[in-house]
Amino acid sequence: MFVLRELFGGAITAQSAPDLIDASNIRQVPDTQEVFIYPHSNISIIVEILQRVEHSDLNDAIRFHFDSLAHDNSARSAEVENVAAIPNDKQNETLPAMVLKGHQMVPKFNHTAPDKVQILMALFRVESKLVDLVVTFNIPLESVDGGAVNSRDAEKAKVDFDTFSRSLRIVDFGLFA
Repeated sequence: MFVLRELFGGAITAQSAPDLIDASNIRQVPDTQEVFIYPHSNISIIVEILQRVEHSDLNDAIRFHFDSLAHDNSARSAEVENVAAIPNDKQNETLPAMVLKGHQMVPKFNHTAPDKVQILMALFRVESKLVDLVVTFNIPLESVDGGAVNSRDAEKAKVDFDTFSRSLRIVDFGLFA
């Protein structure tokens, strides 16, 4: 079961799990992000409005965003498993989405051993506004502190990511003014 979630004041919508927690109710979230967390796991979802990167090829652009995330996470290693396109059936100026599946080895909370985090990422490019809209699901598969998800929750997150990415609609392009 999914619900229609309004993002950025309703300018973007997507189908999501109904029990997600809006992280802005817990901590400060930048205006360029929407952040959600699952109530019973350490899975997080970040929807971020970014300046368009220079890569014109969407495959290269999503890999750039993945590498940038790895850098920001101080990942010890990062590997892309696959990249694929989702056709744009939305009848708007958004280019087809690129989706990426990969993982990063990320040290958390000053631990010496890194956590293995699966990264599911979708890139929606809005050419006319020079914007890259990036959706990232962070799924901890192995964790030093016991915060890893079980295989059932990891599979559910993959289904949720697919539904979220395929249903994402930009309702008001004025958001990117």
